[in-house]
Amino acid sequence: MSPFRVFCPLVVLLIFLTGCATPVQPGSSAGRVARFFLESGDGEGEPAVLPSSGVALRLNPKPVITESDITGVDVAEVDLGRCVLFQLAPAAARDLYRLSVVHQGRRLVLQVDGVFLGARRIDGPLADGRVFTFIEIPDESLPRLVEGIKISSAAARKKEFK
Repeated sequence: MSPFRVFCPLVVLLIFLTGCATPVQPGSSAGRVARFFLESGDGEGEPAVLPSSGVALRLNPKPVITESDITGVDVAEVDLGRCVLFQLAPAAARDLYRLSVVHQGRRLVLQVDGVFLGARRIDGPLADGRVFTFIEIPDESLPRLVEGIKISSAAARKKEFK
């Protein structure tokens, strides 16, 4: 067997293996991408089902709040129990205010990493850029979820400003 026949496949294999060793951004594997979608007003749109309650919704396909709009996330204790508080950037807060005035009665639906986890009815204008949302996961899992969303949102904002 010629040395070329042995050497060439080894070089090709080495190139493929080094291509697969692309470095991962620090914290990217721990991040959780959070987006809010608006419930469709005409019953059309993308279907979504919440995991615990089984509530079926139809959503507009484009998110109204994305991970780069979120400036803060915390677990909050309210009268009805533990929920997640999202704080929005000023521009996103203005957009949410306008949207909440026009679309009262509809729901904002939270999607995290492609899974719909909670919904919040728009019961009035949301003027302060804060969105309280009950999440359909166990309360003890909320802090880990919140930390992951913080990581992804910070990375998205950092990437947006580069």
